[in-house]
Amino acid sequence: MDELDKQILLILQEQGRISMTDLGKTVSLSQPAVTERVRRMEEKGIIDHYRAVVIPEKINKPISAYVLFYTKGCDRFVEYCGEMSEVVELHRISGHQYNFLVKLVTESLQTLEGALNKLGAFGDSTTLIVLSSPLIHEPLIP
Repeated sequence: MDELDKQILLILQEQGRISMTDLGKTVSLSQPAVTERVRRMEEKGIIDHYRAVVIPEKINKPISAYVLFYTKGCDRFVEYCGEMSEVVELHRISGHQYNFLVKLVTESLQTLEGALNKLGAFGDSTTLIVLSSPLIHEPLIP
């Protein structure tokens, strides 16, 4: 990956819907040349997919929480989290006390409590409620 590819990645992370023509102009390449570079990065798995970023508050889900979780039934826990609409991220972590970090997004504190009660069947947790998020969706610098 050269500097031009890195530039392209930074732009795509900020403007995922940019046309290949405009992307090419931004990095001083022709549309076919920039399209080929993007295609190669997609084939290599550097670019995994494209998505819309939804603001939770705009869809009536203003409550976010991170849950540090310990379970002995890891496979069942992962499967269950995959079925819960409130779970938007799940990370396997290492550390002294916990083995998962779960991000939940809900409509209210009551729905958060309900989700936590359901997860409680799988083990022990500590919940951290998000007050604000000064930095989100920061681009990865290659």
